[in-house]
Amino acid sequence: MKVFFDTEFTGLHQDTTLISIGMIDEVGHTFYAEFGDFNHLQVDDWIQENVINKLKFHGKEGKGWCNCSGENPDLPDGKTEAYGHSLFIRECIEYWLSGYKKVELWSDCLSYDFVLFNQLWGHAFKIPNNVYYIPFDICTMFKLLNIDPDINREEFAGTLASAEKHNALWDAKVIRRCYQIMNKMLDCQAK
Repeated sequence: MKVFFDTEFTGLHQDTTLISIGMIDEVGHTFYAEFGDFNHLQVDDWIQENVINKLKFHGKEGKGWCNCSGENPDLPDGKTEAYGHSLFIRECIEYWLSGYKKVELWSDCLSYDFVLFNQLWGHAFKIPNNVYYIPFDICTMFKLLNIDPDINREEFAGTLASAEKHNALWDAKVIRRCYQIMNKMLDCQAK
């Protein structure tokens, strides 16, 4: 199963910390989590305005989160959401991903995303066994199709600009849509 994911984090530097993660599978099942233990000292004005201010649970601790390790964690609309410490979020991600036999992770400019994903387990060799250890990047697909990898993702995906941009789940949905369009393009080229 392909799972498209995105993360938001405290900056483009070595010691960055996760703020949120969003995932959506091929058929539209989603997972979204916010980390309560990100390094607040690393939050600059841009991250505050474009990421923190768009979080669903931040500032509402104790409200609106479900225990993914508990009985029947799936919400009625097929989404799973969580808020908490990194260890708790890791357990929630493991639980959500355990529903798939094999997982192929796809992202956009995934250098930080995949390193931070691995860091949740402390090491790349400790990620869940059903997750393929090689991640895939839609930037490479753009390049192979002779499309500028710096193209506006929302425009390419045919989605309207949204106030949700820089929300990890919104961005994962855009990544998925870009992949779907490019995959069709590749199928047409192969024929």
